[in-house]
Amino acid sequence: MPKVSQQHMDARREQILDAARRCFLRDGFHSTSMQDLFAESGLSAGAVYRHFTSKDEMILAIAEENMSDVLDITLTVATDRQGQSMGAVMADLLDVIRVKSVEEDVAGLAVLVWGEAMRNPSLARKLDHLIGRIRANLVTLVADHQERGGLPADVTAEAIASTLLSILPGYILQVALLDPAVVAEVPDAVRALWPGPAGR
Repeated sequence: MPKVSQQHMDARREQILDAARRCFLRDGFHSTSMQDLFAESGLSAGAVYRHFTSKDEMILAIAEENMSDVLDITLTVATDRQGQSMGAVMADLLDVIRVKSVEEDVAGLAVLVWGEAMRNPSLARKLDHLIGRIRANLVTLVADHQERGGLPADVTAEAIASTLLSILPGYILQVALLDPAVVAEVPDAVRALWPGPAGR
């Protein structure tokens, strides 16, 4: 029997997760059965179970992918946006989230995952870990802005980073639930709240 390439395995895994995303967004986590996932993916039970032993594993994988995307964005922002205002950096982050939500409905999936984390300790731990890493990236960014005089130094970088991180769920929730026009100007508003390049 010919050996299956890693590329083929990765493509099949993504095919399953794409099907799971569609099912979960359409019917929710609990109303989606494994049979629904087999049918949506067009794969046999054996092919799906080769990659995921349960629906919970798929939920975890989707949550990790979504959060990893945001983590990657904050890491890029923290390392590549030196000299920009804090508002410009946060607005860039919101813009990326909006675009990914249009393309992949990241916001809708995020809201579903947050609700699921309330009853799933394993998922809650995973989110706690990923959010902690996002916060750490923001702390680095905030500390840099404080050193340049772009943010007040009499508040800890950790407190400011936690405050900035609080913006993301509210924005994601609105992107998921409201007419896009309602949040269209949010990035510009964030830029206006923290104007000017760091250090001025």
